[in-house]
Amino acid sequence: MAKSSLTITLVILFCGLTLASRTKILPLSTITALAPELNDGVCSSLVKTQGYACEEHLVTTKDGYVLNMQRILPRGKPGNSVPVVLQHGLFMDGVTWLLLPPSQSLAFLLADNGFDVWIANTRGTKYSHGHTSFSNNSSDYWNWSWDELVAYDLPATFQYVHDQTGQKLHYVGHSQGTLVALAAFSKDQQLDKLRSAALLCPIAYVGQMTSPVAKNAADHFIAESLYKLGIFEFSIKEGSVVKFLKDMCKGTSIDCTNLFTSFTGPNCCVNPSIMNTFLDHEPQPTATKNMIHLSQMIREGTIAMFDYENNDENTRHYGQSTPPIYDMTRLPNDLPLFVSYGGADALSDVKDVQLLLESLKDHDADKLVVQYRNDYAHADYVMAQSAKQDVYEPLISFFKLQ
Repeated sequence: MAKSSLTITLVILFCGLTLASRTKILPLSTITALAPELNDGVCSSLVKTQGYACEEHLVTTKDGYVLNMQRILPRGKPGNSVPVVLQHGLFMDGVTWLLLPPSQSLAFLLADNGFDVWIANTRGTKYSHGHTSFSNNSSDYWNWSWDELVAYDLPATFQYVHDQTGQKLHYVGHSQGTLVALAAFSKDQQLDKLRSAALLCPIAYVGQMTSPVAKNAADHFIAESLYKLGIFEFSIKEGSVVKFLKDMCKGTSIDCTNLFTSFTGPNCCVNPSIMNTFLDHEPQPTATKNMIHLSQMIREGTIAMFDYENNDENTRHYGQSTPPIYDMTRLPNDLPLFVSYGGADALSDVKDVQLLLESLKDHDADKLVVQYRNDYAHADYVMAQSAKQDVYEPLISFFKLQ
């Protein structure tokens, strides 16, 4: 199995989002010290080169993680433009929204349509690798799952954009980016700053996913094994993770010769040439604890907080012996939602999406748009050459009505 093939496909495995209750705006003088790579960051390498005005921003979460955001200023509509936050998925970063050519990329299309575009980068990724106290090589730095993205990163992101623009925002999440948002909204969080949300490849329930590699990784407790070995940063580029996955492919009936399809499902419309751009920037690391949390969801078919698998530990963290659930039936019925999912998606499986939609059965009919693309798989939503007309243009039209 080629290492590049393994790398390409694992990145899409769960594809990620964020939250926090207070933000700290860092002075410009500290930006270089905390994140020197911003001098050669996304704005300078991928946005300004296309003729768009772009700003780099740093936001600090309540628990000390320094998050990088890119702001693409709207074209042809100065002042009071409506902000949109774009949140990528697991093993990805904000470059997700810039992989396609400028005429097809959602970030640029939104700017062309007069929106104020804010691209988020989850903690632990290249441009959000700082912390006010912890070294990013320490176990303390990587002691989080997507619960912390709900509790800290997303609030920090929303508050910062709201403070900078003075306006409520639209939100777009892909894959795990939808999971964090749905979890927050189910707890009545961030809704006062939100106009609407677009959920691409929505992830709430994953117990019926058909991806054989993802299911086997969960069933064989790969993330848990790595954690016990003291590997707290889960990086696809790290040798021990690659070895575990290669051993899994040898020891099971999985055909790993095309891992991209094994993870995502058969993407209909991804141009092979985009893989070069993809590999220039991805994959990004995540916390091994986050992978354990996602594996628990796959095995149990539930959407709940991290299970410490010890009654005393759960009680210490949650005040009860079992992890609290995120109740999808508590999403506000009047929250404008645009949901798009694909019939060929092996991660955001149709059956799991139907469970989510069932929880939305009482949603106000005029506040819910559900789009189904029979031929789309997981990566098509951020990499398909046809995504502009199939998904992005309807999405932008939806935002303009809110």
